[in-house]
Amino acid sequence: MNDIGIDTGESYEEARLGQEFVLLDDVHEFYNEYAKKVGFSVRINSSRKSHRGEIVRKEYVCSKEGATTKEVVEKKRRCSKVREGCKAKLAVVKSKSGTYVVSVFEEDHNHPLTTPRRVHLLRSHRNVSEVKRSLTHQLAAANIPIHQQISVLELQGGGIQNIGCLGKDLYNDETKSKNKVKGHDADMLLEHFQLEKEKNSAFTFTIESDNENRITHCFWADATSRRGYNSFGDVVVFDTTYNTNKYGMIFAPFIGVNNHGQTTVFACSFLSDETTESFVWLFEQFKKAMPGDLPKMIITDQDPAITKAISETLPNTFHRYCIWHILNKFSDKIHAIKHKDCYPDFQKCIWKSLSRDDFDRNWLEIIEKGKLRDNAWLKSVFEIRSKWVPACVNHVFSAGMSSSQRAESCHSFFKRYVSKKNSLLDFMIRFNRALNHQRHEELNANHADIMKNLL
Repeated sequence: MNDIGIDTGESYEEARLGQEFVLLDDVHEFYNEYAKKVGFSVRINSSRKSHRGEIVRKEYVCSKEGATTKEVVEKKRRCSKVREGCKAKLAVVKSKSGTYVVSVFEEDHNHPLTTPRRVHLLRSHRNVSEVKRSLTHQLAAANIPIHQQISVLELQGGGIQNIGCLGKDLYNDETKSKNKVKGHDADMLLEHFQLEKEKNSAFTFTIESDNENRITHCFWADATSRRGYNSFGDVVVFDTTYNTNKYGMIFAPFIGVNNHGQTTVFACSFLSDETTESFVWLFEQFKKAMPGDLPKMIITDQDPAITKAISETLPNTFHRYCIWHILNKFSDKIHAIKHKDCYPDFQKCIWKSLSRDDFDRNWLEIIEKGKLRDNAWLKSVFEIRSKWVPACVNHVFSAGMSSSQRAESCHSFFKRYVSKKNSLLDFMIRFNRALNHQRHEELNANHADIMKNLL
């Protein structure tokens, strides 16, 4: 029974004047444990140091000690954090022998104490331990959000009251962890790449930064990716995507298809913009890093900066435009009624024409029939037909690909692991995990082929 008349149902040891502790941490642990059993929260009120900087006195008080101004009262009333002038406290002083001795112990409170069912909600009894921090970091790396991590910790602890912290404590701890590395992300990414290089000399990377030491261009490729290019790099698909990191840097991977028809990653990059200069830099890095011959074909969208960069850096590589992007624009570029009447004919013309002459003849017939001679967009895509129409490009090996949809699906796959909240190092950890999953599928396919050949 406590002084307010609440039976806590707990037995506990009270402090005694003259009681000794070896360390201040022992004092805090003792008083906080006592507070948990009695039903209040503890905070440090004051410390006094000697001229040598040693703490010679420390005072721990009930969290409701002191007074709160009216303005703060109004802001915090709903959270029940208002101070009420409680006098309960414990103070220790350092003895000549170096131990800490209890000099003051006031046990009486002037407010109702918290019941055992709610005591785990009090601030001093909530703590994100190193074990929990390690586990939550692992769960976060597996893209499990904090509100779901709580469920895991609840099962592990045998009840939400046994977790030892609340969801907001995990959010705050996550923020603190991010703040610790704030401003050091570029250095940590460089260190990560250097460690990868030490583990395998075939890992290659290049980082460029501006005058303010901010990363503007970043390229990397590991040994497996480079080996994959050597085997399957005849056809490369290149596309960019956003929302993979908190800095808004553009993620731009080079991908292809392996002998199982699976997507394989050849190299990756971050860019701060999508200018021709940035793409020229990137394609030059790609050329330097990839073993063997340059690709026979590269498939991209119709981005003018990419097109110009490819013409400058890969003049002998056939540049094919993604047919999917072009077909998707028909409904926007042609009047709705004419689109409904003519689009099936356009589809047949594009996919069924056997030669360039056949395509030209069929296309012009549809234009005349649909009275579409004045449609500037149709004129523009007809003029570049040698870059996207199957009948005009099928003379070049394409590994069965006619669009950058493989890149789109690759982006979707990786975005299951990464998000726009990631730092660059967070991205690398999550991206590598995704890449390992992707490569394991290739391993499974290789294994299946071997087993099939043994039968």
